[in-house]
Amino acid sequence: MSSHKSMPRPTDPLGEDWALVRPIVESNPRFWIVVAALAAGIGLGITAYTHQVREGLGVTGMNRPVYWGIYIINFVFFIGISHAGTLISAILRLAAAEWRRAITRSAEVITVMVIVFGVSNVIFDLGRPDRALFVVQHGRLQSPLLWDVCSISVYLTCSSIYLYLPLIPDIAILRDQTTKLHWFYRLLALGWQGRPEQYRLLERAIGVLMVVVIPIAVSVHTVVSFVFAMTVQPMWHAAIFGPYFVVGAIFSGIAALIIAMAIIRWVYHLEGYLKRIHFNYLGMLLLVMTLLWFYFTFAEYLTTWYGSEPIHMTVWWSKITGSYAPVFWTMFACCFVIPFSILCREKTRTVAGTVIASIAINIGMWLERFVIVIPTLSNPRLPLDRGVYYPTWVEWSMLTGCFCFFILLYVLFTRFFPIVSIWEIQEGRMNARKDTLERIESYMPEVVETGRRPLAPVPEGVAT
Repeated sequence: MSSHKSMPRPTDPLGEDWALVRPIVESNPRFWIVVAALAAGIGLGITAYTHQVREGLGVTGMNRPVYWGIYIINFVFFIGISHAGTLISAILRLAAAEWRRAITRSAEVITVMVIVFGVSNVIFDLGRPDRALFVVQHGRLQSPLLWDVCSISVYLTCSSIYLYLPLIPDIAILRDQTTKLHWFYRLLALGWQGRPEQYRLLERAIGVLMVVVIPIAVSVHTVVSFVFAMTVQPMWHAAIFGPYFVVGAIFSGIAALIIAMAIIRWVYHLEGYLKRIHFNYLGMLLLVMTLLWFYFTFAEYLTTWYGSEPIHMTVWWSKITGSYAPVFWTMFACCFVIPFSILCREKTRTVAGTVIASIAINIGMWLERFVIVIPTLSNPRLPLDRGVYYPTWVEWSMLTGCFCFFILLYVLFTRFFPIVSIWEIQEGRMNARKDTLERIESYMPEVVETGRRPLAPVPEGVAT
């Protein structure tokens, strides 16, 4: 992050950025319709979970040997989406990418909220949820499950702080410029007055966090992969799982961010802030991740096929041509064929195009977790009966409830806080040109006067 010690600060708290606080100060009847619809989905999930707690895990499709189902799939999927925020935001801040200013907060909110639902699905998977804390109270340091608990706890803590700190100046603006919930904003603003020393302290704290949070985010999904890779189950026991899971997490995270941005842009009419160029840049990044995903997937399946170990090949063929082939090839189409065909051309890398590609990617990445978990458990290494897993209405209802609850929390956040950072936008307007010139001058070679003619004509208007 570049230093702004001597640079001017926004003097008009809102100015032309009133559109960013309009969703907070103005009521909209459609908001309550959306809340009611989401509450109905949440109610369905609560009903299903109540039924499961009362009757036991027998109401789900899980069986022996398929002892993990949709809940663990959701856990890996939601933890993966959480990389949309902190990791992407931190990298863009670290690279001083000016175009990041309008998108970082919408990404960071996804991180904090999605982690909660990832952890919740692990609890759903327990037959005795009252014993959830046993993994901490009686955990063993040799267990990847305990590593998971520790890494996710640290990640959630750092991500929450990383979301809150840049919010403080905007909370102070709401405290001073609105009458709604004045006491609430005054409490959260922590006495912020916008003094230069406060900005310096804030930027220093954000700078430290964005460096710290990147390795934490990478470690989280690496540890999640260890839950699988540290076993000897066929097609799980592989060193590639760590980077494969991290790439998949960033892949699905960027796609989730694009979908969230498009909805915010459409609902709150923020076309002037979330521009086509943002979707174009994220679309190019998504294209790179599409190719990386294809590389890791190809490497994983190629090495398994080349080794031709019988127990591994049983799982391999069940995915390629067997009972799970429809899921596998749908995953491949959604994760590679559809997004690559859209994102490889600038003509189709529009707002609508990137959203379509992102929806396909998130569907495909959920199916990828299904393809990783279920076929291996259905064909265990030990000579047991082969299992068949069919999710029941309980599992589908709880999946619906999780998505509805996540969307509801995201909607509520936009009703209490600006989803686009006001102070960063205003700061960017004033300082972007100076910052850009300083960065260019820092890496461009200096002109040395030699008295000789230049090798090529100097364009008109360029200083020599």
